[in-house]
Amino acid sequence: VQNQESINLLKQLNLNNASIAGDTRFDRVAENAAHPTDLPLIRQFAAEHRVFIAGSTWPADEQLLQELAAAIPDWKIILAPHEIGAEHIRQIQNLFPAAIRYSELTTANASQANMIIIDNIGMLSSLYQYAEVAYIGGGFGVGIHNTLEAAAFGLPVIFGPNYRKFQEAHDLLKIGAAKSVEDEQSLITAFQLFKNNQKAAALAKTYVTQQKGATASIYEKVEGYLN
Repeated sequence: VQNQESINLLKQLNLNNASIAGDTRFDRVAENAAHPTDLPLIRQFAAEHRVFIAGSTWPADEQLLQELAAAIPDWKIILAPHEIGAEHIRQIQNLFPAAIRYSELTTANASQANMIIIDNIGMLSSLYQYAEVAYIGGGFGVGIHNTLEAAAFGLPVIFGPNYRKFQEAHDLLKIGAAKSVEDEQSLITAFQLFKNNQKAAALAKTYVTQQKGATASIYEKVEGYLN
């Protein structure tokens, strides 16, 4: 199981033959951060600029981000929405008229663009390598999305108030590598805290690194039973 809380719950059911392996998600995100997919157009877009990324966003997140985007004209922004339907992409473009869709990005315009809207699926886990601070969406809805992918690259993370069910969010908040926000002003404040905060960046990456090993532990246990 992943943690001591699970051990305790099992004991209440008189299931005592259990051990803690940890969370295999840490192994996956650490491996991804060690060997990310290169994205040439994003690399060109980000070159010699500081980049803020907002991943897995929903409309409530995007409304919140509008004021921050206006407040940081010297940063480039990558926005990767959770839903990429045509209507949602149009709504985002209405909020950010100067933004360019990734599908429209070329070697001719990548360097000039200041904001990109990712309108496809599957890139987000590699996009974090080009950024310095991340906003993770979902915190104004059913719950935040994956904070570990960003933390694995050493990005401090910002998210909305609905994070209670996610242990890693609590852990990142406790060590100073994350901030929960409730409105535009608290988002700007959190960004200002993290934009030059190398300590928070290092703490995020170290947190992920220190949690690795669950996959090997599980494999070792299973191998013993098979033999």
